[in-house]
Amino acid sequence: MGTTGMGTTGTASTTDRYQWVALANTTAAVFMSALDGSIVIIALPAIFTGIRLDPLAAGNISYLLWMIMGYRLVQAVLVVTVGRLGDMYGRVRIYNAGFAVFTAASVLLSFDPFVGGNGALWLIGWRVLQAVGGSMLTANSAAILTDAFPADRRGFALGINQVAGLAGMFIGLVAGGLLAAVDWRAVFWVNVPVGVFGTVWAYRTLRDTGRSGGGRIDWWGNATFALGLGAVLVAVTEGIQPSGGHTMSWTDPSVYGLLVGGVVLLAAFVVIETRIAAPLIELGLFRIREFTAGNIAGFAVSVARGGLQFMLIIWLQGIWLPLHGYDYADTPLWAGIFLLPLTAGFLVSGPVAGTLSDRIGARGVATSGMVLFGASFLGLMALPVDFSYWAFAVLIAANGIASGMFGAPNSSSIMSSVPASQRGVASGMRSTFQNSGTALSIGVFFSLMIAGLASSLPQALTSGLQQQGVPHAVAAQIGSLPPVSSLFAAVLGVNPVQNLLAPTGVLAALPVASRQVLTGREFFPDVISGPFHDGLVIVFAVAAGLAAIAGLASLLRGGRAVLSDAVSHTPIESESR
Repeated sequence: MGTTGMGTTGTASTTDRYQWVALANTTAAVFMSALDGSIVIIALPAIFTGIRLDPLAAGNISYLLWMIMGYRLVQAVLVVTVGRLGDMYGRVRIYNAGFAVFTAASVLLSFDPFVGGNGALWLIGWRVLQAVGGSMLTANSAAILTDAFPADRRGFALGINQVAGLAGMFIGLVAGGLLAAVDWRAVFWVNVPVGVFGTVWAYRTLRDTGRSGGGRIDWWGNATFALGLGAVLVAVTEGIQPSGGHTMSWTDPSVYGLLVGGVVLLAAFVVIETRIAAPLIELGLFRIREFTAGNIAGFAVSVARGGLQFMLIIWLQGIWLPLHGYDYADTPLWAGIFLLPLTAGFLVSGPVAGTLSDRIGARGVATSGMVLFGASFLGLMALPVDFSYWAFAVLIAANGIASGMFGAPNSSSIMSSVPASQRGVASGMRSTFQNSGTALSIGVFFSLMIAGLASSLPQALTSGLQQQGVPHAVAAQIGSLPPVSSLFAAVLGVNPVQNLLAPTGVLAALPVASRQVLTGREFFPDVISGPFHDGLVIVFAVAAGLAAIAGLASLLRGGRAVLSDAVSHTPIESESR
């Protein structure tokens, strides 16, 4: 009896130790993947200077856009496929390979041998490979944790994991500025030691504790899903670029062709999945109320949150920081610093919410988070453009707290609602909804903002330039340029007016006083403040509406079916609370 008892204790101790190993490794991986999705944003000025390319010059905005969006688009498209591969061949096996791919791509990114457009294509191409590795990590990390932890501790584990992803997204904004000040290649070097250590650590310590289903690859399902979703996201991304004298490409038939073609392919995908023996996605999972409601809520939150990051960056870098004495070149780093209350909010609330949801269920915690989430957007709507920082800090901290309250409980409820053999694909689908929401939000929110600016910014900018002595023809020409150039200039930490006037040669002919006003810190913020605030009201109103949808979906998630937990060998208790 004594020997048996020791053996049982030893087994329990080993299992508990493995849970912490799995949590630590997957948390490092998710943090690294999310960090890389945002670290490049702040480092873009240094990167484009390093490869000697002006991203704001005519014809170059696409390079800038795909440096920002390419990583997210690939992750959105691939996570379901690699999650399904994890179900078939072992989640740890696919996860470990993802660590190696991600690290190799980071090394290749830092050795860009080209300059100009070719240099940009090199970076975009290897960022795509990096996103493939990141997809393999994020799609399987939640499934590995769900396998490793019993049902009554999953909320805590997934909370830590979820917070790591959200923290990586916003910490990357600060890290990118600090590392780019040293060398633009450093934003890619930072991943290499973490990636090498994490790869070796994962191969040595992680093991598949869940079931691997075997089966065949659904080639038709993979093709129609990837091409369909990819076409929709590419169309949304292309739509915000100027084209043919128009402020956006939504008037271009090719954009609508991509959008319609993508929807048709996704419809074909659904038909294929209902008729094939081994589908990529088991559509029957959507009969699980908790799974469907959780993914709807997660998608709505991702759309609301994804565009928020860019709107806040433009608000700070293009208006608030220059008005408060910061040089445009310094605004990317300071924007990341001033957004730290947002990061702190979900760093604190995420693990607490996960632990709380283990005790009282996901529905109440997640729904309360969405009430606070929507209220924070309403508060941001009420702020003046030149706000008091402490009011702004409180509101974005509340937004971060709300995100943390929602993220872990929602992920835990999704992952615990599906059979153990479907956890890889379920994790991939959860990530697809989140990544697609983020990618769509950037396109949707930028489109809303650009449409709002296009109605009032040209007149305001033209009038302001003329008052400082710029000839009417030049002022009208600059005023008629697509607003996206000014927005991206603000994101890059470039004085938008100086950037627009430089090619005309007008600056040198103006009086010194006028030149100082036009290239100073206050002219552009004063001109854009009114139109930008009108756009912000629309954007934040949409975000508040999405928070309401997410809250309703979360509230209606109901109880979940009692499923056999293949890892803990105990039933997953119902959550009708």
